Amino acid sequence: MEIIISLLVSFVVTVALGYFLIPALRRLKAGQSIKEIGPTWHMSKQGTPTMGGLMFIGGICVATVAAGWSSMMKGEFAHLLVLGFALVFGVIGFIDDYQKVKHHRNTGLTALQKFLLQLVASIVFVLLLRKFNLIPEPNLYIPFLNTELALSWPVYMVFAAFVMVGTVNAVNITDGVDGLAAGVTLPVSVFFITVAVWYKYTHLGVFSAALAGGLVAFLIYNYHPAKVFMGDTGSLFLGGVVCGVAFALDIPLVIPLIGLIYVAEVLSDIIQVAYFKLSHGKRIFRMAPLHHHLELGGWSEVKLFYVFTLLTLALCALAFFGVMNKLSA
Repeated sequence: MEIIISLLVSFVVTVALGYFLIPALRRLKAGQSIKEIGPTWHMSKQGTPTMGGLMFIGGICVATVAAGWSSMMKGEFAHLLVLGFALVFGVIGFIDDYQKVKHHRNTGLTALQKFLLQLVASIVFVLLLRKFNLIPEPNLYIPFLNTELALSWPVYMVFAAFVMVGTVNAVNITDGVDGLAAGVTLPVSVFFITVAVWYKYTHLGVFSAALAGGLVAFLIYNYHPAKVFMGDTGSLFLGGVVCGVAFALDIPLVIPLIGLIYVAEVLSDIIQVAYFKLSHGKRIFRMAPLHHHLELGGWSEVKLFYVFTLLTLALCALAFFGVMNKLSA
């Protein structure tokens, strides 16, 4: 029941916030600056309000507290740690978005500034999970094999920081066409709900349901043609949620499978840049990241949304079978 309440509350609050937030962002002239190096037709999106991620962040916060109250009374608070972790990334994204809007450019914080802030947040989060015994041992559960890889705490910390920073930025890069980041993350949220219920981690199920409700509501405004963009405020928050819940459930190695689209997007960007430099100007993709490559190949934003979302849904279904036996490991 708490999970259903969480989903509905998050949906309603997010829709309501969007009704008031979008006009407010327009009045503040908080419009997105579009990169000139992107597809030319994206220039028509210039000025579309950004920082729309605030609406689903608000919905998720309200729903998590309202529906997760009984879990807190039982001393279960992993969902609050994940929420706090994601909020830190949301704040980093908000600062970045604010700088872009204030100076009317497409760059905010420097790459080094964002990396250091994200790295610190990731390390602190893992330390808190360890302190409260949510990660009792530095072991990695290997999906499908139903076994664990034992690590030392220093190695686990390095691994966790790498995965978290990488995941957050991969989700950020995925947010490049209307509805894409929200659409891809929606089946991931359903996967987390299912696993949390299966593991009897109701509090994390409540949080994941809040995420699902917020994303469905946000898509009302963000589906093509988008009336608002989530901005780095929203995409960094979503990245924090994805890796935060995965680590809280102690199944971080599932991220490359359920988040294969995120991985493909960020790898296409890395490969393009590296090959361009090594080959002195040659390219592998028409344009990076992957969604722009497919756009230039004739894919519409709507097709990208449905293909990437449905593929992620299939991968999440497969991933569930890979982790469903974890309790008997």
